[in-house]
Amino acid sequence: MTSFDPKGDLRQYLQEGRDTLVWKLEGLSDYDVRRPLVPTGTNLLGLVKHCAGVEGGYFGETFGRPLHEPMPWMDEDAEPNADMWATPEEKRDDIIALHRRVWAHSDATIEALDLDARGRVAWWPEERQVVSLHRILVHVTAETHRHAGHADLVRELIDGAAGVRQTNSNLPDEDQQWWSGYHDRLEAAARQFSKD
Repeated sequence: MTSFDPKGDLRQYLQEGRDTLVWKLEGLSDYDVRRPLVPTGTNLLGLVKHCAGVEGGYFGETFGRPLHEPMPWMDEDAEPNADMWATPEEKRDDIIALHRRVWAHSDATIEALDLDARGRVAWWPEERQVVSLHRILVHVTAETHRHAGHADLVRELIDGAAGVRQTNSNLPDEDQQWWSGYHDRLEAAARQFSKD
């Protein structure tokens, strides 16, 4: 019989998203982890930096347990999207290490509090500012997985690598020829709806 551990389940899913984000940087050059590959500038290292800042705020300030790490890109007076890319002075290893320190701080908050513990998200609308740890765990897990999905697509654009995690891609185990044919079949189906 399996044990019933809602907090543990939520923590596990959060950690899977965290791990995926960092894994998507493995084996790439500093240029490739910083490359903006869509018009909005989404890039792999920026996603990790953003998630570190977001998670630090939600599991820190929200529950009166501030993380004592400088993250000026999260300040109110920071330039727009400063948290979504790494400046040339910001090193990949430093951003990953920061993200891991944020994880440890967040995990300590999760461990210390009950799921119904109350906190306050100062940057949310006043009528929604009072939250439970449960809600923040769900919110941050969803946010992390959303960005892990972004990272999956950005990584695929860089070198074709795709998948949920290193041990299980969650994709059909087919060769490049099969994938090319599959892509062509989908394109042909889509073209039936093209106005050109």
